[in-house]
Amino acid sequence: MSRLSVMAALMTRACGAHKFLSNNTFPLCGIHVRSLRTNARTLHAASTSLAVKFRPLYVLVGTGGGYIGYRQYESYKDHRLENLGIEFPRKVAYSWEVALYKSVPTRLLSRAWGRLNQVELPTWLRKPVYSLYIWTFGVNMKEAAVEDLHQYRNLSEFFRRKLKPQARPVCDSHIMISPSDGKILHFGRVKNCEVEQVKGVTYSLESFLGPQTWTENVSVSKTSFQDKLVTKEGNQLYHCVIYLAPGDYHCFHSPTDWNVHHRRHFPGSLMSVNPGVARWIKELFCYNERVVLTGGWKHGFFSLTAVGATNVGSIRIYFDRDLQTNSPRYSKGSHNDLSYVTNNNQDGIVMRKGDQLGEFNLGSTIVLIFEAPKDFTFNLKAGQKIHFGEAVGSM
Repeated sequence: MSRLSVMAALMTRACGAHKFLSNNTFPLCGIHVRSLRTNARTLHAASTSLAVKFRPLYVLVGTGGGYIGYRQYESYKDHRLENLGIEFPRKVAYSWEVALYKSVPTRLLSRAWGRLNQVELPTWLRKPVYSLYIWTFGVNMKEAAVEDLHQYRNLSEFFRRKLKPQARPVCDSHIMISPSDGKILHFGRVKNCEVEQVKGVTYSLESFLGPQTWTENVSVSKTSFQDKLVTKEGNQLYHCVIYLAPGDYHCFHSPTDWNVHHRRHFPGSLMSVNPGVARWIKELFCYNERVVLTGGWKHGFFSLTAVGATNVGSIRIYFDRDLQTNSPRYSKGSHNDLSYVTNNNQDGIVMRKGDQLGEFNLGSTIVLIFEAPKDFTFNLKAGQKIHFGEAVGSM
């Protein structure tokens, strides 16, 4: 008997089988061939099911989130070098890096965050949750009008907390005050139709404000967009950028006496606007969703722009109930306008210095662009912390 025959006989005895069965199965150590085929089909079906459940959205969120984390780490290293006074070359994002970041569904995530903020927290959970936030972002609750954390029903109410009247006195001796709490990213004159969002990183003035259709009194002799904004001979165009951190007071106010004539809403991305990202992405403020308020003060053109950011569920303007930001009905790359000037109201919305103007849901950026005489001077330092009501500039 050959070795093969002996091995077959031993296997047959070990398995207790001596013949093929009529149903085309072969007992092989208690496992039928049909069972093997069935299991194979099941395994194949399971692998197919896994392939069907693959979601590109998860890949985008994972890839984009990981890349954002990497960029935050790079920004942290740059910030340390900056604090040490060490000069280093600024790295500006490539177009593919910006495209990758923009592919992250920040608008959808921000809407989800906004809904989560509206969920009422149990009373016993409020103090631990808010205390963690206070500790993380250095919130000074002694300034809050309501110091008792149990009184804030949800995160949204806590973010939008009001301050005690005496916590932010409005400076009367200067013509312009800070509209909000925050950090001064940049300020100065506008040059060559470019505005600096941080030192060395600029964006287009026209891209930021959009086409100049809010007024018909534009001199034909003026060619550049910047010159068309200056309405009085001898004036200059100035700008100031204020970044609101998550722990800051989230409301913003009128920085001076002025009339708001027009509102322009740009739906867009909701990328982070913290200083590290602002140094990295050129024209970041032009990509993000924003609300541009334009009008005039006694020295000519004046504008205030509220720029949205990641997890900012809404930008609210108190006198404009029609405004809806981060809404799925608006598409990126478009803008919608609303004029506050009517036949019955030629003055638009009259604002006085310090008046409540609007609020963010978390934290973002305020950009002031205005014309003023050449002797206008800023009372600021780049990087300084500022509070609402403190002096910005004077003449």
